[in-house]
Amino acid sequence: MRIDIITLFPELLSSPFEASILKRAISSGKAAVHFHDLRAYSTHKQKQVDDYPFGGGAGMVMMVEPIDRCISQLKAERAYDAVIYLTPDGETLNQKIANHYSTLEHIILLCGHYKGVDQRVRDHLITHELSIGDFVLSGGELAAAVFCDSIIRLIPGVLGDESSALTDSFQDGLLAPPIYTRPAEYKDWTVPDILLSGNTPRVEQWREEKALERTQKLRPDLLQ
Repeated sequence: MRIDIITLFPELLSSPFEASILKRAISSGKAAVHFHDLRAYSTHKQKQVDDYPFGGGAGMVMMVEPIDRCISQLKAERAYDAVIYLTPDGETLNQKIANHYSTLEHIILLCGHYKGVDQRVRDHLITHELSIGDFVLSGGELAAAVFCDSIIRLIPGVLGDESSALTDSFQDGLLAPPIYTRPAEYKDWTVPDILLSGNTPRVEQWREEKALERTQKLRPDLLQ
């Protein structure tokens, strides 16, 4: 998988990809992430990439030309499966969506800033729009990092145990059940006996029951 991220602030994005699972995925060649500074595609002497909105109003708008130049150059080098704009009013990212994008080969991510991008970018250059929640960030970089983490970890071979991702919350429409590890007793806080029994069928049944119980209590909307 190759992900190309178009951003005004590449330095905001480097750190998440230099540690943990994302670093391992990149080092092993299972994923490649490239940052593209949008200012490099500006034709203005001062590398301007934003301007005042037509019709007036507060805030600045990211201009169509540098974005088009960047995306066009990338597309001239390879075919892309998706060109995604990260925006608060996009489709909300969930596990089903992450599963889908984890199967793609080439993805472009556009990080918005200011009041957003010229609508012509969304009308003519973007294929998908995604949000990580109903709130506004200063820019799309953190959302891009969240999106990348959510899909790269699903690439076969990235996690040490590939079956681990299959038991995550939301994979089966439910929250994950409670989990425990050693010691079996700590400050009189004990682990449920069933998990120490060695009875795998009963353990799996217990986990299914607890997953449903937690979902009904914490996220009943998932069961509708």
